[in-house]
Amino acid sequence: MYPALRRLLFSLPPEVAHYLSFAAGHTAQSVGSGVVDRIFRYDHEALRVSLWGQKFSSPVGLAAGFDKNAALIDFWPRLGFGFAEVGSVTLRPSRGNPRPRAFRIVDDGALVNRMGLNNNGAERVAARIGNRGMYHPFPLGINIAKTHDESIVGTDAIEDYVESFRLLAPAANYVALNVSCPNTAEGKTFEEPEPLDQLLGRVFEVREEVNPRVPVLVKLSPPLSDRVVFDSLLEELLAVCVSHGIHGLIATNTASDRSGLSADPDQLERIGPGGLSGRPIHRRSTRMVQYLYEKTDGAIPIIGVGGIDSAESAYAKIRAGASLVQLYTGLIYQGPGLVKIIKEQLVALLQEDGYNSVSQAVGADLTS
Repeated sequence: MYPALRRLLFSLPPEVAHYLSFAAGHTAQSVGSGVVDRIFRYDHEALRVSLWGQKFSSPVGLAAGFDKNAALIDFWPRLGFGFAEVGSVTLRPSRGNPRPRAFRIVDDGALVNRMGLNNNGAERVAARIGNRGMYHPFPLGINIAKTHDESIVGTDAIEDYVESFRLLAPAANYVALNVSCPNTAEGKTFEEPEPLDQLLGRVFEVREEVNPRVPVLVKLSPPLSDRVVFDSLLEELLAVCVSHGIHGLIATNTASDRSGLSADPDQLERIGPGGLSGRPIHRRSTRMVQYLYEKTDGAIPIIGVGGIDSAESAYAKIRAGASLVQLYTGLIYQGPGLVKIIKEQLVALLQEDGYNSVSQAVGADLTS
């Protein structure tokens, strides 16, 4: 069924298709869970994950960027996700960059976006989520970023993050700091050791006031190319995260490099700047997961994201060191049934390798 629907959706501009998908999600969210559950539900004991004192029904989650404003948080568990991450949310509302700002590269199973952090703002998103509490049965991560305004710099930028954290942390199962979003006007704001150190210092200070139990995660950029060279800067960033007792890492954000794509170079030139997601970044994001797992001796949980569109690609992230994984672009190309397919086939892959749970397979490529 989805191939026919995809042909229709892919005949439309990406944002229009996204709007229609959301409208369908709203309808499904409002009519009750029975029908959707029967189609998409799949549970298995081997998929259950315990992390940060919380229980995840499976390691397969929705990545940030799809549900920026927490509009469908009751729909995602019905679709079979084990958790969802909403956002990125900024302190002030933003319309984002001018359209067009999202593009498909169909031959590569990829997307390019320069959305510009369009969202309703922290206050409205917090009100929409309400008082779920961090022990809600469906874990909800909230991804926060700096307001899309190049005049907000230095300590003002830090306080911008902090105020978003203050508003959103009470309702979150975890908070992800998007320090690497490559599609804002001013570029990478906090992916340098000193600014990151200052930001984490303030965030952990406010955490003690508003929600001392909420896990704080940092989302990092991928290597600049498929050559996957990890430099001293990444080591320094990791050292800063470790020094503050960060609870988790997310690897990775979208990529700026487009080498190795099969798409027509003229098409890529017409698209212009933006972050690349999907199948082309799977290898580098997986290698990044492996690098982080190895450098931390597996002591810091990792959420792997980037190019997951099958059980095999999800399992590769897990064996590289990811405790949880996230989908976005794969969902657009493969459809909502992908979540169930990944979970069913992931159980088979685990059993084939002699594992009774996802947790047993985490980092297996480094320990076997």
